[in-house]
Amino acid sequence: MLIGIDPALTPDLLRHLRAMGHGDQLVIADANFPAESCANRIERLAGVSATEALRAILSIMPLDTFVEAPARTMQVVGDPSGRPDIVVEFQNIINEVADNPCTVQGIERHDFYRVAEKTYCVVQTSETRLYGNIILSKGIVPPS
Repeated sequence: MLIGIDPALTPDLLRHLRAMGHGDQLVIADANFPAESCANRIERLAGVSATEALRAILSIMPLDTFVEAPARTMQVVGDPSGRPDIVVEFQNIINEVADNPCTVQGIERHDFYRVAEKTYCVVQTSETRLYGNIILSKGIVPPS
């Protein structure tokens, strides 16, 4: 255990978050997400929801301010403007925890998978709520 580090963040996930550079992306994925076919690097957070993972990750990782959409979720199939409860929760967590709060943007399901295939890492959670997936772009930590 470490002081100030959320216990949901495993040693391997901390290593990946630290190794990511500015502009690198990661996916926080639900239990249904096809992580094995989408990712080169997978970290699993057994017993952790996607919202718990988002809160923990944003407590130490900055969001990118140089891109239009540093937080993107999968649009609801057949209802692209729909906002599942979990996406509303994602937005609330970003507003509360992120160093640079932004508006979560939705992208079409297959586009989401294509972007996910190019991310640095997929963090697969035990989330069972549908559409519990979000892509985050890492920002910078400015000099102190």
